[in-house]
Order: sequence, then structure tokens, then C-alpha cells
Amino acid sequence: MKKLSFLFCVLLLTGSAMAQTTPTTNAAPAVKEANPADVNSIDAIMKAVYDVISGDAGQKRDWDRFRSLFRPDAKLIPTGKNPQTGVVNARYLTPEDYVTRSGPVLERDGFHERELARHVDQYGNIAQVFSTYHAFRKKDDKEPFMRGINSFQLMNDGKRWWVVNIYWQAETPDNKIPEKYLKSSN
Repeated sequence: MKKLSFLFCVLLLTGSAMAQTTPTTNAAPAVKEANPADVNSIDAIMKAVYDVISGDAGQKRDWDRFRSLFRPDAKLIPTGKNPQTGVVNARYLTPEDYVTRSGPVLERDGFHERELARHVDQYGNIAQVFSTYHAFRKKDDKEPFMRGINSFQLMNDGKRWWVVNIYWQAETPDNKIPEKYLKSSN
């Protein structure tokens, strides 16, 4: 059952049609201003992203808060190997695509993504954050059904931090997370 849940989630997050590699064009609604507490530091924006997508089954997410964390041209990019074809590919989503496609499933089934470890490289106004995560269906679950690495590209415009991209890959039996990414380094 754990393996089936894992495969379902991999297919959900990477998209069952891995051949699609062009950006989609869902029009985004007007974005509300971000809560300054969500975007005043790297720690704050990382916590806000994980917090806003997480919740038990039946719990609505604050998608306006989610949208406020991203630059208007941001991308969410799941990548992985299609289990049917063996082809490794990436899929490009806007924040609105993510809300439309993944939101209903996250709210229906429950999904809690928690940061396990973090590696940050920062230069000036840009930061690259390798964030190792583990995922649970319920807040009080003890065993994750999935792990992986989110690669965040962040930018500070002098006023706040923005998510530019989140590029991620789930762990698979043949592609285990290296030990160095299971402990924070900064």
C-alpha cells in the first residue's frame, strides 16, 4: 500500500503525461499582497510555502496566501522518471496551474509536507535552497509516504523575498536521497 501511495503521489506531482514540457497558460487571478511575516526572510518564506500547501483531508488551503509568495512569472517544476516509459522529464506549472491541478487533490486526500533538512547558498539578492522534505497524509502521521528534494530559487527585491521557482524530485527506490541532504548544513 505504501508503494502504491508513493507511485500515485509521484504521478500526481510529476504529471502522468510527462511528455508535456511546455508551460501552461492558466490566467492567474489578481494576487493579494503578501503578509510581511511570510516574506521577510528565507526562513519565513520557506515556512510559509510548506505551511500553505499542508493540511488534513477536507481542510481548505489559503491559495491567495500561496499565490502571494511567488513572482508573477514563477514556475513550479516537478521532475522524475515516468514509471511506464522510463523517460525522465520535467513539467512546467505556473502557481495557478498548481492550485488548479494539485489543490483539489491535496484538499481531498490530505497532504503535509515537512522540511527535513536545508542547504542554502546565497549571493546578494539570490538564494538557492535545497530543501529535503518528507510528506504525510495527516498532521499526526508518524511515517511519511514520500520523501524528496525541493530546489527553491528565491529572490529578494530589497523589500521582500519571492519564490522564483520550485524544482523538485521525489525519492524512488532506485534514486535514494544522499546522506548529505538528510541533515541541514547552514
